[in-house]
Amino acid sequence: EDARELANALGNGATTFQADLTDPYAAQQLWDDVLEAFGKVDVLVNNAGIAVGCALDSPLDEWLGAWDQTLNANLKAVGVLCKAAVGHFQPNGGGRMVNIASRAAFRGDAPDYLAYAASKGGVVALTRSIARAFGKSNIVAFTVAPGYTRTDMAEPFIEQYGEEVAIGDIALNRMTEPEDIAPLVVLLASGLADHATGTTIDVNAGSYVH
Repeated sequence: EDARELANALGNGATTFQADLTDPYAAQQLWDDVLEAFGKVDVLVNNAGIAVGCALDSPLDEWLGAWDQTLNANLKAVGVLCKAAVGHFQPNGGGRMVNIASRAAFRGDAPDYLAYAASKGGVVALTRSIARAFGKSNIVAFTVAPGYTRTDMAEPFIEQYGEEVAIGDIALNRMTEPEDIAPLVVLLASGLADHATGTTIDVNAGSYVH
């Protein structure tokens, strides 16, 4: 409902689509649905993600289940959509991808979130590989790596540990908001930064230098 309200507010032909990205085949169907509706895609932004916590001493079946769910949504679905995008961009003059990873890809994460960190590390490698392989086809790819960002996904952490823990780990005095990341994604999608293809841009409120 929130997405539909936003699309209506934006106007200009904005339309919503829905898919369960823990099913990689649903990711392909999502691409097909969008392409059928619009006929051409110029930019792919892989922003959806999940963080499924599971203690290291959990039963193996439970632990593997959390890994499967996380990797399906955070890496396999991203791979499927990137595969579809490359196949579409190549005969259509090129295109742009912006994949949202995480600082966890570089500094790691808590023991309960090993799968999350691993999945985001995979996103970084995937994006760089696409940038190297398909640049001559005018396909560029970027990674944005946020730190803690105030989203629905971050709420369980905030509820468990408190917002002060997240703020205590950064250089600024407030948590990153989606609005702090969106303008950068728009810039990368605009074509004004194509020679930064393959790069990863950190948006983590100075947590590496704090």
